[in-house]
Amino acid sequence: MSVIPSDIKVRKQSRCIELSYRNTGEQDECYQLSFELLRVYSPSAEVRGHGVGNEVLQHGKKDVVVLNIEPAGNYALKLIFDDGHDSGLYDWKYLYHLCQSQDAMWQEYLTKLDTAGLSRESNVIQFKAL
Repeated sequence: MSVIPSDIKVRKQSRCIELSYRNTGEQDECYQLSFELLRVYSPSAEVRGHGVGNEVLQHGKKDVVVLNIEPAGNYALKLIFDDGHDSGLYDWKYLYHLCQSQDAMWQEYLTKLDTAGLSRESNVIQFKAL
């Protein structure tokens, strides 16, 4: 199976991007990636940092919206979010990785937020009892 999606749809109502992949002889695989997951796992240096251990935990992105999607050559998509973020290029391999790993990545994200006392909500900080 190719990691290049055969179809890409933006589902503004459900706040996700739907990616379909053709399987040889089988039914197409279809995945939905939430705008929030795409934003908090952006492949940009702003999120990933400049080297291992320099990642920046994103928070307050629950209601983020993808305003536009632009092709980046034949190898990636550039997503433009309503919070001004537009610097990550999501190559086909990374998008497929997100599709395959989103449940584990989402749980990891929620754990990191909880540990840091941060929230998915905008302008909210959670406090942990000592």
